[in-house]
Amino acid sequence: MTIANTKTDAQTRMAKSVESLKGNLAKIRTGRAHPSLLEHIQVNYYGSMVPLQQVGNVNVQDSRTLVIQVYDKGAIAPVEKAIHESNLGLNPQSAGQNIRVPLPPLTEERRKELAKVVKGEGEQAKVAVRNVRRDANEALKKLLKDKLVTEDEERRAQDDVQKLTDGKIAEIDKLLADKEKELMSV
Repeated sequence: MTIANTKTDAQTRMAKSVESLKGNLAKIRTGRAHPSLLEHIQVNYYGSMVPLQQVGNVNVQDSRTLVIQVYDKGAIAPVEKAIHESNLGLNPQSAGQNIRVPLPPLTEERRKELAKVVKGEGEQAKVAVRNVRRDANEALKKLLKDKLVTEDEERRAQDDVQKLTDGKIAEIDKLLADKEKELMSV
């Protein structure tokens, strides 16, 4: 392993942590309807659990309503049940081949709860980035111990890893601030 490999690995893993945070934040519902709210829902379809996208098409009807066009009429009841059991606080209503999912307005209390969830997700992402930094620094120390690099090279590489870490933490903070602002706007 070289310094370049170590830095590239750290950069890739940190980027994955940030992407994971983006995915988790997309699942936290704001006042607006968005198909990604239902992405993680699994439907019991003829005895096996499948993602909602495989049994129906999720679209936005208006800013407060999602519409699911179910491919098979036999899947309407299981889809409704899966949405009810998802703990999103949604109440689906079937209308023929479609299921309408109106999003109730968020109360101030619920907004504050969601803001806490957002902060928790952010902390997890920051911890993941810091763990990657620790792993990279350990790898650099091992290179130094094995006399594959000089102390100056190892120090410069650690500084680069720290700059990378600081950049990813700043990116996470911006994502969190944007999501909180989105949550708190009525």
